[in-house]
Amino acid sequence: MALHFDLTDLRLMLRVAETGSLTRAAEAVHLSLPAASTRIKHLEEGAGAKLLLRTPQGVSLTPPGEALVHHARVVLAQIEHLRDDLQEYAEGIKGHLRVYANTTALGEYLPPVLHRYLQRHPDVSVDLRERLSHDIVRAVQEGQTDIGIVAGNVRTDRLQVLPYRSDRLVLVVPAGHAMANAAEVDFADTLALPHVGLTEASALHSFLRQICEGLQRHLRVRIEVGNFEAACRMIEAGIGVGVLPDSAARRHAATMAIHRVPLRDAWALREMQVCVRSLEALPPFARDLVTLLQEDARADAAPPLSPRTPPRP
Repeated sequence: MALHFDLTDLRLMLRVAETGSLTRAAEAVHLSLPAASTRIKHLEEGAGAKLLLRTPQGVSLTPPGEALVHHARVVLAQIEHLRDDLQEYAEGIKGHLRVYANTTALGEYLPPVLHRYLQRHPDVSVDLRERLSHDIVRAVQEGQTDIGIVAGNVRTDRLQVLPYRSDRLVLVVPAGHAMANAAEVDFADTLALPHVGLTEASALHSFLRQICEGLQRHLRVRIEVGNFEAACRMIEAGIGVGVLPDSAARRHAATMAIHRVPLRDAWALREMQVCVRSLEALPPFARDLVTLLQEDARADAAPPLSPRTPPRP
């Protein structure tokens, strides 16, 4: 197989996958339709396989085409990162690290770790974003981010995974609430109550919405706030109840009149993981953040981190 391609070929295939139309894909990458068709033909000849299925309704990807598009996303994302990094090097920054994390990791565990990390690496910039766990996995797989911190049962195919921490979601209620002394409670039994929630942009908000959709119920959010402390203060004031990470609820319960009630639901207990495409392939300044995450987890008596690479499907 003598497969030759350039970045325009990759962008063309990516646009075909997104639009389902060779005509619109050609327009998006500023090619004529005959030129785009010729490029696809050469790719197929080089690959020795059909990449597209043509029908009167448009085009769709064959399995080899899907494989090419997957790798095209990774390559193009890396090219964009390279441009960003070179620009930052020109401005005096020596490294750029991208981290995607779920709500609990971002709000509870990352701030002190990043404080120590940036003291060690003052010439590194960190792009930290909050995402849902399955979106984080996809971003790591596609090269959009360097390090991901996820929670719950998510597929991490083709990634190197490091067990990180365990945390549990609990119901937080004000002192004197009817559920305050319950041994545990089903999440479904709380849905008749007004809730204090995080903003719609938070991963935890989206996660609870998905749980409610599965129950075919509605989450009655009376007020939305931006962080765990504000949520606990609103709950203490009797505005509603809330579902929060136990690590945050336990910390704020020491100074507020709130109670933590375990949720009986299996999804409430969440194993957190650090995931990367390849630990060895990360630059040294990125591996140092993974090391600090390990040290911080061990200091809190969390299970030790040891990388493992799952078998390829």
